[in-house]
Amino acid sequence: MSSSRVRAAVAATVGTLILAGCSTESTEDERPTDTALKATSPIEWNLPADQSYHRTATYPVYLNRAAEEPAETETVAEISTVTPDGNTLIYTDAAAKRIGFLDIGDPAKPVGVGTLSLAELGHQDDQPTSVAAVGEFVLVVVDTTGGDFAHPSGRLDVVSTADRTRVHSIDLAGQPDSIAISPDGAFAAIAMENQRDEEFTPTDKSEGDLPQPPTGFIQLIGLAGTPNTWTPRRVDFDVDAARAAGLDTPEDLEPEYVSVNSRGQVAVTLQENNGIAVIDGHSGQVQKIFSAGSESVDGIDTKEDDVIDQTGSITDTPREPDAIGWIGDDHLATANEGDWKGGTRGWTIFDAATGDVVWDAGTSFEQLAVRTGLHIESRAEAKGPEPEGLAITELGGTPVALIASERSNFVAVYDVSDPKAPKFRQILPTTPGPEGILAIPSRNLLAISSEADDAEARVRASVTLYGHGETFAGTGKPSFPSIVSGDLDGAPIGWGALGALSADPRNDDRLYTATDLAYGPARVLGVDVAQEPALIDTELPITKDGKPVTLDIEGLSARPDGGFVLAVEGEDGPGNQLVYVDAAGKIEKRVPLPKDIAAQLGSQGLEGVAVHGDVVWVALQRELKTDPKGVARLGRYTPDGDRWEWFGYQLETTTAADDWIGLSEITVHNGELLVLERDKLNGPDARVKALYRVAIPDGAGVTASTQPPRVLPKTLVRNLLPDLRATNGYVQEKVEGVAVAGNQNLYVVTDNDGLEDANGETVLFNLGPVAEASTV
Repeated sequence: MSSSRVRAAVAATVGTLILAGCSTESTEDERPTDTALKATSPIEWNLPADQSYHRTATYPVYLNRAAEEPAETETVAEISTVTPDGNTLIYTDAAAKRIGFLDIGDPAKPVGVGTLSLAELGHQDDQPTSVAAVGEFVLVVVDTTGGDFAHPSGRLDVVSTADRTRVHSIDLAGQPDSIAISPDGAFAAIAMENQRDEEFTPTDKSEGDLPQPPTGFIQLIGLAGTPNTWTPRRVDFDVDAARAAGLDTPEDLEPEYVSVNSRGQVAVTLQENNGIAVIDGHSGQVQKIFSAGSESVDGIDTKEDDVIDQTGSITDTPREPDAIGWIGDDHLATANEGDWKGGTRGWTIFDAATGDVVWDAGTSFEQLAVRTGLHIESRAEAKGPEPEGLAITELGGTPVALIASERSNFVAVYDVSDPKAPKFRQILPTTPGPEGILAIPSRNLLAISSEADDAEARVRASVTLYGHGETFAGTGKPSFPSIVSGDLDGAPIGWGALGALSADPRNDDRLYTATDLAYGPARVLGVDVAQEPALIDTELPITKDGKPVTLDIEGLSARPDGGFVLAVEGEDGPGNQLVYVDAAGKIEKRVPLPKDIAAQLGSQGLEGVAVHGDVVWVALQRELKTDPKGVARLGRYTPDGDRWEWFGYQLETTTAADDWIGLSEITVHNGELLVLERDKLNGPDARVKALYRVAIPDGAGVTASTQPPRVLPKTLVRNLLPDLRATNGYVQEKVEGVAVAGNQNLYVVTDNDGLEDANGETVLFNLGPVAEASTV
């Protein structure tokens, strides 16, 4: 750990040590539950079913490909629209240079019904940037620039949705971005961005800076009559008016996103110039240009140091909004993603007539990510959760704003009936990179399309469907979030990457868990499972000589007499060890694995630990190099005599390329070992996620790596794949923690890997009484 990371870790945890009421010294009878100040949640997470969104399906769009196309081909869903009957969703796929079609007639079972390549409409390098359905047509906005930023070009293709043939094409005289249709269907507005080249350096400027002519503009297209009669009307912005409004580089405006209200007014963001314009869509007159302004935000994580340190701030930072939407006819909401100069990690509501800010999210949007385990540490120094997408709809007559976090993979839902005081309603998980938010009011549906696709990690771009109201209640169980953190001193407890789970020996309705190396320094988190969602309400830093330490905690077990045993995985075999800590979190001793065992381990080592009477059981994730393929080891450690014994565990098999099977957790219940086993696949590919029972063996085990271990018989307790699929989300790879609480319920938790190579969602399953949990 570098000196800078140590300083950050100390700063992040000194306050926690005080708040938790724990010192680095403890008496024998102290317990974390006795001394810790418990956090409380400022949010009511449980809306009535008839007022909630319920996830109905997650459709990875790589499934909607031609039979001859390799599954690993990059394919995304960025912006979507829907046919007037609400049954066919159409999305842009810029990565594969096509648009895709989904049958969502049954929102629980979306069906891919093919794609239309832009190579068939023009050139193989053409890219769709947006789509909008109008009557029997879909309007496809196409960027034909091909990387020649100084000479931008694009067109609008009018495609029949019935037979997917182009019936008309309109030259847009520049590079387009988004399209919006007026509520009365009279016209379309297109943001003509003419985007900058991020690798070009203007004279006396920085790389990627403005100005980089030509400037952008707006195209308005009347939709009366047949498509072959539609013609564009160009709307340019007055440079002097833009300069008077305080825009950064008014000679080079780059319109980003458009929205139209019931009066036919077009709102457009000028992101790189930190501006907003309002245009009369009927006359083409620019009515107002104003600056989006700046914001200072305190209490956010601004350092990429593997620590969720919410003491940072940004000062007078330009909002640089991306998506925009009308709340009624008088207010505008913006998602303040930022570009190269700004981004304020939230969203804002403006008075459209004056340009005045009437409300700003401040730190609250990022805090949503922290509370739900969706904080992405690798973006802390950049733009944090990066709010980018936005849509305004109505639910039961109530205006609602939906804001997408591009990096933390969620959409937040707000009641904006009072634009000066939005009320948070719900948070909806997505697959990585949510970009398009499409409300379908006629069917009480919501479609969220995501633009990030990682075939190597098998985390694929998807369209996620939600239904609103009682009709959809009961779908997507457990609902998200199933576990959240409370606030201490106004800030939520930071968490994520939960790779361990343990019962609390002193409280039937409590568990302990821990974050792994994704978020340091090491802490044990206390969880109240009597609440719904379960609440992380305490955090106990692990310390050595009074200073916080960083450990890759993969397993933990609470000791009946206080304190914990941690299973710590090393970067290599010798780094694996059991770590004993007292009730105040102070490290008492470290127990390394036997040298010959550690020498035969690769990068996967200790994964689970369970205290059982006078002994400790451990699970090694993979086979030793000296053991038969497919046989992992379970270890029994007896502190009295410092003795290790080893037994074999027969893993399931896999035929998938680049896959392996391993162990994730071990616990003891009713004198038997419960062992969690999984493959490394997720999404539709997942095959092995299961809990097995192993009788505690009589007799001794082997003591050396060269001795073949006795393989213990195992019995399937529960196949967890149906549980993972029941959420209607993207099936998680890392089922990592299992515990039987004192209330005798069986709990399983997934590890979101800190959102790296994962969709980021954490699911805590309460599978009910362990005696009834078997699916055999």
